[in-house]
Amino acid sequence: MLYFTLKFLHIIGAAVLLGTGAGIAFFMLLAHRQGQPAVVAGVARIVVIADFLFTATAVVMQPITGIWLALHVGYPLTEGWIVLSLALYLLTGAFWLPVVWMQMRMRDLAVEAAAHGTALPEEYRRLFRAWFACGFPAFAAVLAIFWLMIQRPRLELW
Repeated sequence: MLYFTLKFLHIIGAAVLLGTGAGIAFFMLLAHRQGQPAVVAGVARIVVIADFLFTATAVVMQPITGIWLALHVGYPLTEGWIVLSLALYLLTGAFWLPVVWMQMRMRDLAVEAAAHGTALPEEYRRLFRAWFACGFPAFAAVLAIFWLMIQRPRLELW
């Protein structure tokens, strides 16, 4: 029963990470394309909440359930696909942490622009470009982790 519980929680966490990330990117992109500070402010406010509520929870739970599951099944944590998965997970986190800060800053800039009836400032546009650019390697890394979890290829790393 422990195996199925851990596997279920691990799969749900992975789905939350992928789904929330894709959803956040979609909604932020559409809000940005509107170019209206009030729209961007509203969407960014919700995106920041979703990142803290869903993404952060899954970010904490994934390594816990993954490591516990691997140990329960008997996979050594030095197994190549596990090591590579963990490395990609850290890479994803290295992109996600600054993205969360960027989202909060973009939200604040949009709120300020909406309150003053001005256009989104250049700082917002610069942050959006960086935010958008960070999404590609992070998303690719998450997809690679999914592949590694499903395939569990035999990898000799050392």
